Amino acid sequence: MAKSKRRGEDDGDERLNDDATVDGVADDDATDADEPVSRGGTATRKRAQAEPAEGRKTRKDTERIGLFARIARFFREVVAELRKVIWPTRKELLTYTAVVVTFVAVMLAIVAGLDYGFAKAVLWVFGESS
Repeated sequence: MAKSKRRGEDDGDERLNDDATVDGVADDDATDADEPVSRGGTATRKRAQAEPAEGRKTRKDTERIGLFARIARFFREVVAELRKVIWPTRKELLTYTAVVVTFVAVMLAIVAGLDYGFAKAVLWVFGESS
């Protein structure tokens, strides 16, 4: 069985140096490592140009939207947002419900236990007034 070489052991083989060549091609990675690496983006960014004043519309320039039109637009937007919702399946809903009920029951037990313990401690310290 062949004996494996370890990092610290020297078998008489010469170690490759940093400027080694593989198949006659020099390794240029050392020179590339000295150059700074770009992380994307620049330190300063060009700010967006503001629109000219005559191109902007103000509230006075546009017609006032009626009350019923605003209510209708609100409901259309609500429906559009509800279509984007990923609704849970029945199994997921039951799982989430069980987790919430279990968590609430555990917290209720902890608070009730602390309340009972503190009440007994106060009565023990100050005594019962009968």
